[in-house]
Amino acid sequence: MKSDSAINQALIRPSLAFKGFTTITNSGSEVIDPKRNVGRAIIISIAACVVIYTLVGFAVASNLSLAEIIETQDYSLAAAARPALGEYAVWFTVAIAMMATAGGILASIFAVSRMLDMLTEMKLVPHRHFGMPGSIQKHTLVYTVVLGLILTAFFDLSRIAALGIVFYLIMDIAIHWGVLRYLREDVKASAWVPVMAILLDLLVLGGFVWVKLNTDPFVIRVAVATMIVIAVAEQIFLKKSENSRQSGDEESHAHDHH
Repeated sequence: MKSDSAINQALIRPSLAFKGFTTITNSGSEVIDPKRNVGRAIIISIAACVVIYTLVGFAVASNLSLAEIIETQDYSLAAAARPALGEYAVWFTVAIAMMATAGGILASIFAVSRMLDMLTEMKLVPHRHFGMPGSIQKHTLVYTVVLGLILTAFFDLSRIAALGIVFYLIMDIAIHWGVLRYLREDVKASAWVPVMAILLDLLVLGGFVWVKLNTDPFVIRVAVATMIVIAVAEQIFLKKSENSRQSGDEESHAHDHH
């Protein structure tokens, strides 16, 4: 059972780490010379992620056996540092992990709220103010936090992370397909880039789903059910929005004739 959990953690943590670079694109409007610097920032962040994970993996593997890594899966880095720093290693690792987690959560929350704000302005997702003052982004920030609290109340962190990976990979595949199918000429994208991204996403998603089906199929069932609900709700919303827009155009046209 512990070995299965270790495999899950080995899949989840790097996936979430690499997923984080997309936060850069969601903050593109705040970057100086975004057309030039967003791409550079993404490449630098991925390179830094590779180096950090390689060093961490080397440090752990050099000080712990495979059995010890599986035994100390949630605090393997602290266990690897214990020979040099003693019990202070645990406290130091916990403090660093808390700061890193808090920073990652805050960055992700604001990135998601910005994306939802953009989608709301584009009339692609529904929005209700519920009497709250302020901008739409502040509202979406509140919605994101509330949703996170609800998920935390009903799922443990590893399951939340697993759901996030499934949703993210499928969303990434959809975005790359959209670029390949509809926007390739507009953004002057090389076809092999989104094709390669889709294939790599499918490879990671297939492996992750296969592992989860054998260790925690409930997560996959929840992910599939949630995606179906979201897809149906989005189709209904877009259809209503289109009908409302057509009705408004017809009324405007009739008013112009009068």
